[in-house]
Amino acid sequence: MSGTVTAVSSNGEYSFTKPNRDTIRLLAGLGVEGDVHAGVTVKHRSRVAQDPTQPNLRQVHLIHEELFTEVGEAGFTVAPGELGENITTRGIGLLGLPVGTLLRIGDSVVLEVTGLRNPCLQIDHFQDGLLKQVVGRDAAGNIVRRAGIMSIVKEGGVVRPGHTIEAELPSGPHRPLDRV
Repeated sequence: MSGTVTAVSSNGEYSFTKPNRDTIRLLAGLGVEGDVHAGVTVKHRSRVAQDPTQPNLRQVHLIHEELFTEVGEAGFTVAPGELGENITTRGIGLLGLPVGTLLRIGDSVVLEVTGLRNPCLQIDHFQDGLLKQVVGRDAAGNIVRRAGIMSIVKEGGVVRPGHTIEAELPSGPHRPLDRV
C-alpha cells in the first residue's frame, strides 16, 4: 500500500489551520520541529487540561487529500493545512490502516500510526456545518471519524511534497483505529 505526500504544514502557534511549507523536519519521539503540538507529552489543550503527563500519541497529523474532494461535493472548500494536519496525502487509505502501521516517507522518516483524529467543534468555527461532513454514524450507529489519523515519529528526517509513502502493516491480529 503506497501513496504520495501532496503538502506539508506546521505552525509554531496554536491555530486551527497550519501554513503550508516547502518541507517539515520530523524529530524522533517529538513530532514536527517548531510545531506547537511537538513533544513527548500531550500538547493539545483539551488533553493537557485532563492530564499533562499523558504520552503524546498525536505528534503528527495526516489527512487524505481525497477528503477535500468529498467535502467539496457538499459545498465546502478545504485546502491542505486548513484542517490542522501536518502531512496531506493522496492515494493511501489512511483511515483503513490498523494501529501500529509503520508509514515510511521519503528516504528516512518512519511514523507509527496511533489512531484517528477526533474532530472537534473548531471545525465548525472554520466552516459552519463541516463537522458533520467529517464525523458521522454508520448504518449500525457507530461513530465514523474521517478527519485523518495521528502518529508518532519513530525515525526523523525531512518530509516534502512528492515524497512517497509506503505502509507496512503490523503482524496480526490487527487492531482497528480508534480516536486518540
